[in-house]
Amino acid sequence: MKIICVARSYPLHAREMGAAPPERPIFFLKPSTAWLAGGELRYPSFTQRLEYETELVFRIAKTGNQIPPSEAETYLDAVTVGIDFTARDLQSELKAKGLPWEIAKAFDGSAWWGVWLPLRADWKDIPFRLYRQGTLLQEGYGRDLLFSLSDIVTAASQYFTLEAGDILFTGTPAGVGLVQREDELEAFFGEQSVGKVFVHV
Repeated sequence: MKIICVARSYPLHAREMGAAPPERPIFFLKPSTAWLAGGELRYPSFTQRLEYETELVFRIAKTGNQIPPSEAETYLDAVTVGIDFTARDLQSELKAKGLPWEIAKAFDGSAWWGVWLPLRADWKDIPFRLYRQGTLLQEGYGRDLLFSLSDIVTAASQYFTLEAGDILFTGTPAGVGLVQREDELEAFFGEQSVGKVFVHV
């Protein structure tokens, strides 16, 4: 399993990060060890600014590459909501030096996703949300993606062979923020809770 992530795929998030929206999808990868299985996250010792990025996440259903847009969504079979955890201070330091910043994005436990749901035709119009102890932190809609889901799958498949069981994080809307020690974070797709993350010191 590999975790394929899209950066700056919501225009307002790109702007809040001080960057222009890209002209084509920008990808980075997380290893399988980034998966936060079980939903228990120990606050990493190497960062003082851990941030949440709430995202729509899709599961790859079959193997393929060089996938045409007309077939792209047939390669997906489920959707959920996930969190891309980012060591923002470490990422900013590395970016300022022109260095790769995978360690700020791909560390152990940096990718969490909830229970899988059937991929509905109206997924773009269903809100996805993240709450902290019942308080809304972030909300988004797939319809606001800068690139269509088909275009994202097609673009990714030009570089990586997609394999059944791979995970696709599609990027976060505006509103990213700090993770607090002892947080209880709960993700929703529409009115349905897909799971919780507990953050420990």
